[in-house]
This record gives sequence, structure tokens and C-alpha cells, in this order.
Amino acid sequence: MRRAAIMLGTIGALALLGAADPSPQVPDFGANLERFDYPWPVQTMTVDVVGQPAEMAFMDVAPSRPNGQAVVLLHGKNFCGATWESTTRALTRAGYRVLIPDQIGFCKSSKPRAAQYSFEMMAALTKTLMASRGINRAVIVGHSFGGMLAMRFAIQFPGSVDRLVLVNPLGLNDGQEAGLPYTDLDTLWAGEKKTNYASIKAYQQANYYHGTWKATYDRWVWMLAGMSQGGGRDTVALAQAKTSEMIQTQTVAHELGRITPPTTLIVGTLDKTAFGRQQAPPSLQKFLEAIPLVAPAAARQMRNARLVTMDGLGHAPQIEAPERFEAVLLDAIRPPRR
Repeated sequence: MRRAAIMLGTIGALALLGAADPSPQVPDFGANLERFDYPWPVQTMTVDVVGQPAEMAFMDVAPSRPNGQAVVLLHGKNFCGATWESTTRALTRAGYRVLIPDQIGFCKSSKPRAAQYSFEMMAALTKTLMASRGINRAVIVGHSFGGMLAMRFAIQFPGSVDRLVLVNPLGLNDGQEAGLPYTDLDTLWAGEKKTNYASIKAYQQANYYHGTWKATYDRWVWMLAGMSQGGGRDTVALAQAKTSEMIQTQTVAHELGRITPPTTLIVGTLDKTAFGRQQAPPSLQKFLEAIPLVAPAAARQMRNARLVTMDGLGHAPQIEAPERFEAVLLDAIRPPRR
């Protein structure tokens, strides 16, 4: 039996520290971010994963003046539910109820060691969470890894999707088809164990924020570092490695024509993300195209999609330019006039 239990977030004051020191002392926020604060109360839904109970964390945020519609926000691989804070505030001001899960294997949710992760599993658990909260249909918004999950959700449960929004999504092309060699789980795991504050910030600055940096990004580096460098780092690294293998081997690129709900791709034109580039040999790296280069062709393969580009922004426009992004998002999910 699945059950829901309330789990209040705790204050993670150290997450607000600056990042002036390139090698700072990183606080241990716990493998499940137990000591990192989220902006709204966190609840959990208990599910079975390989015969063992696991907790799927989520926030369910109600608007003061409901418009009767719900939005589900799906986080990226290097992001968490909390990174949707500004977006959620904009949506609730507009009357939307907002459901924000942390997927199993990420952030405040359990990271079961025996889990065999798949996008189908995560889509099914997201659908179960929606049903447990009385949500039958919703606007599904997915960013990065969450965009890949959102596409799988739309294919798997098209009747549950009012509109689909993909924000700089992974999965628009098949890296292995482009020649990207398979990286085994042990190698990925070993690499994830080396993750630290400096490597997280350097990767994000180069790939997400096109070489720039703002103080507002620091909180999210602290969040990931405090999870990855703490006492549960082995557990976190294994979950991250398994989900990296998911992205590598569970492509959705050949099924884009099966996506039937009205879809908007929102893409920052300066995004440098090309999944797998770090593991690729130097001779192949230059041929791995970043998301802005593959998005137009991907949109054309979908049945009912349009592409909206955000000039001058990178991989996470909802963090880099919240107000600008939120205006585009609200326009994308507004029901058509009759």
C-alpha cells in the first residue's frame, strides 16, 4: 500500500553562504537533503522499488485564487524541486496549482541501491503521485533531464497531459547514433564520486551560464555539493551514475512523432549542453551538438509543437532570467481562446 506522510523541510541556513572561496568547506546536507531547506513544506509518498519501500518527496503548492488548472514541474538531473521556486510563485499568482516532485534517486527522495532506474518507472510514479493528489490532467513542464522524462510521460500517458512544455530538454537526439561510445556504470560511478563544489560550479558556469556567473546561482551549487560531498556521497554518486546511464541508453529521440499533446520547446540559445561530451573522446566532442542546434529538427518531428528561443540565455532560463522565462511559460500554457 502506498501512503503519504508529511515531512517538513528544515532550515538549511548554510546554503545561503556565498561562493567566494573556490574550495570552501561544504556543509553536509545529507544524502536526501535532510538538512537543506525547501521553500514550501515537503511531503512524501511511499512507493515500492524492487520490493523495498522508498519515499518520493514532493511539494504541492496551492494558489490563493485557483483557476482550476494544475502544473507539474519536473526537475533536471543537476537540479531539484526547490530550483523551481520562482517559477512556482509566478504560476500560483496566475491561479495554477503546482505539483513539484523530486524523482526517486534525486534530491530529497530516496536513492534505493537496488533500483533499476528508467524513464518509464519515473513517469509511472509521477502519474501515481498526481492521482494520489487528485490531479487527473495537468500541464507538464520538464527541464533538461526532466524534459526527457516529460516526453516519456506524454508518450506513456497522453490523456493526462493538457499541454507539454520542454525547457532545454535532453533527449532530442540520439548520442549513441552520433557515435557516442557507451560508458559503463562503474566508470560513471567512479566519476560521480569525484564530484565536488569546484567541479559542479565549473561545469555549470561553462555549460549552463555561458561563462557568466551570478550570486543567485551559488545556492544551487551549495545544494548539490552538500549532498554529493557529505557522508552519503557513495549513495548519491551511485544514483547519479545510474541516471546518467538512463539518459545514455533510454533515448526518446526516435519517438518524437508519438508526442501528441500541444507542445512548446523553450530553448536558451546559449546553452552549451550536449550530454556525454565529458566522456566522449576528443575526436568526437566537437561533433556532439548542443541543445539549441538540435531543437528545431526535433520540434518538426513532433505532431503539434512550436519552438520558442530565448536569445542570450543558457541551459536554465528559469534561473538565469526568471521574470523573462515566466512570461514565456505563462503564454505557452495559457488555454487557447475560443
